[in-house]
Amino acid sequence: MVVSGGKNRRADDGSGLLAQGSLIRELIAEQEAIINSSYDGIFITDGNGIVLRVNAAYERISGIRADEILGRNMAQLVADGIYDQSVTLLVLERRESVTINQIVKRNNKHILVTGNPIFDKEGGIFRVVTNVRDVTELNNLQKKLSQTVAETLKYQTELSHLRSLQLKSADIIFRSRAMAPVVELAVKVANVSSTVLITGESGTGKELIAKLIHREGRGSDKPFIKINCGAIPDNLMESELFGYERGAFTGARKEGKPGLFELANKGTLFLDEIGELPPFLQVKLLRAIQDKTVTRVGGSVPINVEVRIVAATHRDLVRMVQEGTFREDLYYRLMVVPIPIPPLRDRKEDIPLLIMHFIDKFNKSFGYTKSVMPQVIDALVEYSWPGNVRELENVIERMMVTTPENELTVASVPNSVLHGRVLPKIGTGLKEAVAHTEKLLLEEAFREHGSWNKVAEVLEIDRTTAFRKAVKYGLTDK
Repeated sequence: MVVSGGKNRRADDGSGLLAQGSLIRELIAEQEAIINSSYDGIFITDGNGIVLRVNAAYERISGIRADEILGRNMAQLVADGIYDQSVTLLVLERRESVTINQIVKRNNKHILVTGNPIFDKEGGIFRVVTNVRDVTELNNLQKKLSQTVAETLKYQTELSHLRSLQLKSADIIFRSRAMAPVVELAVKVANVSSTVLITGESGTGKELIAKLIHREGRGSDKPFIKINCGAIPDNLMESELFGYERGAFTGARKEGKPGLFELANKGTLFLDEIGELPPFLQVKLLRAIQDKTVTRVGGSVPINVEVRIVAATHRDLVRMVQEGTFREDLYYRLMVVPIPIPPLRDRKEDIPLLIMHFIDKFNKSFGYTKSVMPQVIDALVEYSWPGNVRELENVIERMMVTTPENELTVASVPNSVLHGRVLPKIGTGLKEAVAHTEKLLLEEAFREHGSWNKVAEVLEIDRTTAFRKAVKYGLTDK
């Protein structure tokens, strides 16, 4: 029984050793799988700096094969030029975790290397385990980010400068009773977020009132974004207002583009010539104003925007609503605070002040020291100014640059202004006279109808010709 029991016991001991050996092999296989599954490189040496183990990720990152370094000492590998420095040697020297940046000469990769000591029971370093991470792409992204930040600061500086220049021009020159309530109302509504609709003939200064509202309310440090709804083709207007996502349409920027609503966030969006907005965009504009969100062309995610809307038009929106060319609900959304601007002929008291303002402006711009005779001011006050303040400014500039003397006299005043004539003066060349007449007809037709499509129809020419000539004579900003 004793012998039999001993045999059974020896048999049990043998099977136990086999089981332990199998378990060890499984643990080793599991350890191998874990080490090789790491995306980061793993590099292991003993306490003397002899390389014991590297994983596949290390070979991929460094470009150094395991058979080139296994069993070799790190000091010798540095001496042979395979590494410029060794984090393992630093760990052995300092007896603490060390992190360094390295450049692998073989593939010019930037790697972040962290070595960690493993101590035995006696306090000696038993192993050094090093984690290796490829930061080449991270460094490239950081450089790009730094460049982007620098460019952003540059653009912000330029925008701030341009914004300040733009808003400085928002000085309103007036002394007439007709303009006083206009300015008072503009200042009054500046500090609320109500939508404003500015109406008046072309050239009366609607943009100046819009800038005054913005400057007195949101301030010069907030965006003031202007868009002329009649100067941009219908198929581009939507992407200008609301922006577009990447690949939204042929010719779009690959990174997409924010719209003017987004650019005007926290500030003011000035929609000049709102009567020219096509019907399909009137719907989107109404929704953007009501919901305070926009969706880019080609996108599906709404973007929150906080924008003060100031619209302007020289057209009769009431009649357009009745004709069905302008949405009634959008009209009432815009008409929360209406500000009508009287034409210059109804506020003649402002003309002398405006004359002196423009003379001073052009004296500074051109380096002149010119003055004006009282008779000139009297003559200019008597003119009806169908083009309003813009026409007055253009006439003063023409007189300043064409008069050789330092004093503007009645002889300096254009005949069409002095005598209310619309025909070129006697002696004008035929080519110049034709150009003068073309410009006058285009200007008057646009003032009457407010649309280049309608101008082309009335003058019996195609729209392309009408718009080309308008650009030629500088009428597209009117």
